[in-house]
Amino acid sequence: MNVLDVKDVAVKYGDLQALWGISFSVKKGQLVALIGANGAGKTTTLKSICGLVPLAGGEIKHNGSVISGQPVHKVVDLGITLVPEGRQLFSKMTVEENLLVGAYLKRTHSKRAATLKHVYTVFPRLEERRNQTAETLSGGEQQMVAIGRALMQDPQVIMFDEPSLGLAPLMVKEVFNVIQELHRQGLTIFLVEQNVHQTLKVADYCYVMENGRIVGEGTGKQLEADESIREAYLGF
Repeated sequence: MNVLDVKDVAVKYGDLQALWGISFSVKKGQLVALIGANGAGKTTTLKSICGLVPLAGGEIKHNGSVISGQPVHKVVDLGITLVPEGRQLFSKMTVEENLLVGAYLKRTHSKRAATLKHVYTVFPRLEERRNQTAETLSGGEQQMVAIGRALMQDPQVIMFDEPSLGLAPLMVKEVFNVIQELHRQGLTIFLVEQNVHQTLKVADYCYVMENGRIVGEGTGKQLEADESIREAYLGF
């Protein structure tokens, strides 16, 4: 069974249509990516799954049950969590306080100590900086906090919105290493990313979005071999 099924989903912002009947699926344990240029509709796709924007058509299922139309907190309680673009941390709060914010759900609150220990195992640097405020961290460290906060929600599916945006090349590599490690641990991952080179290397399957439509799909190798994809996104 697919963990996520997006079928014929349309989204409008007033008179502006952002998504035009898109369909894709994510199987349990897969790392699936959605690539495309700025303004293609990638973030709107994530928001539609989370329940942050209403659908103008179609439906979204999680483990076979319809979740479209559910409020955000109920979607999160099902185990679907988002690492947002720009990280969106509480800048004046400490690293640990930001992480603990992620364990606000009833099902996660009781085991937050064990989950926090796991997050510090994944990100030893955060344990070293646990009492620093988020605003004093580097961009890469802030991204670690954002990922750690999502892990505190004990997710079944973790969605990333441009996790490498604004990071130095070495930190981009580290973030992708973390995503791959979470994938190896069995987490289902849906990755929205403009760094197409790195994304095609790590993803099990990719969808290509243009102007609110899915215009291509395939494995990383298949898309790398596609001349139109190479010209549009890979620069050769």
